[in-house]
Amino acid sequence: MAKGFYTLLIAQFLSAVADNALLFAAIALLSKLNAPEWHEPLLREFFVFAYIALAPFVGPFADALPKGKVMFISNGIKLFGCVLALLGLPPLYAYAIVGIGAAAYSPAKYGILTELLPPNLLIKANAWMEGTTVTAIILGPIFGSAISVNNPYFGIAVITGLYLLAACFNYYIPKVPLDHKIPQRDIIYLMRDFWHAFTTLWRDPQGRVSLAVTTLFWGAGATLQFVVLRWASITLGMEEQDATKLIAILAVGIAVGSAGASLFVKLEDAVKVLPAGILMGILVVGMIFVDTREVAAVVLFCIGVLAGYFLVPLNSLLQHRGHELLGAGHSIAVQNFNENIGILVLVGIYTFMLHQGLPINTIIIIFGAFVSISMAIIYNLYRKETQKT
Repeated sequence: MAKGFYTLLIAQFLSAVADNALLFAAIALLSKLNAPEWHEPLLREFFVFAYIALAPFVGPFADALPKGKVMFISNGIKLFGCVLALLGLPPLYAYAIVGIGAAAYSPAKYGILTELLPPNLLIKANAWMEGTTVTAIILGPIFGSAISVNNPYFGIAVITGLYLLAACFNYYIPKVPLDHKIPQRDIIYLMRDFWHAFTTLWRDPQGRVSLAVTTLFWGAGATLQFVVLRWASITLGMEEQDATKLIAILAVGIAVGSAGASLFVKLEDAVKVLPAGILMGILVVGMIFVDTREVAAVVLFCIGVLAGYFLVPLNSLLQHRGHELLGAGHSIAVQNFNENIGILVLVGIYTFMLHQGLPINTIIIIFGAFVSISMAIIYNLYRKETQKT
């Protein structure tokens, strides 16, 4: 791996742990403030809104400066959001500010991979990146719940320190040559530039299938996190702090699946892993038949393995096509725009179903069936399109 890659991994890991811990610290703070239960998934809605609203701007921003510097600035914004929460800003608004930092951070952290590494190392690098992210997903919820259970403000203060430490590592990421720096910076040009990037990726066959799948995955993954928490509470009688361990097991599965993909899947064969996504949705529906913690752990681990196995190759394919067609920052911004619309829509639907009082098993069936059917449609459409050519 290139010099600076492991510095990038450490910075990404610390920031990701803080991101995941902060969600659960914010949930604890909402509980302390006696907010309605449906405000919990609404946290995610406030967080991802910045990804969508700022999508035309964060890609050019990531490509216009050294990406380590972009990550440093973005961590500063996250830190600022935490400080405002400590000063009394309502959790939903403070988390939205952290979302602005995260929206700017993402194109840089993924885009720099294509600048540091050759295409033949992208799947391996993504597996490392997803591995650190998944480890953060494992540790973040448990850590965030543990430090916030008695005093959410103490938890947020500790998380602020994590963002500060991540920013220190960001500072030492090597500077790489600027990639596809934009010639103009006015808003009209940036909007047109983003639209060009958006349509270019959706018109490319490989770009289209990878965008569709990653959009569905991240929307489903964000929703599944809240579904598992509620399901564990209602069906298994678990407290929230214990329920976060199930999310950790799901994340371990994603890490195992990611490692398997890095070993056995080549970039040119990325689309062939799509049936794993169909099976994942079927396993999600199978959660309704589970009534013990041990079986729940096994089912969630298997769901995670399937998710990691199909996500990493398609994510790598999307980065590769985006880098070739547009530039790393632009393509990741388009990816984030689509993926966070997926999160906004699916978490929004879940919030609505929760507000309407639908039973958790009904929600699980709807959710799992939607994932399987959507994956099957995407796979069949891609096969028909490639057979024609």
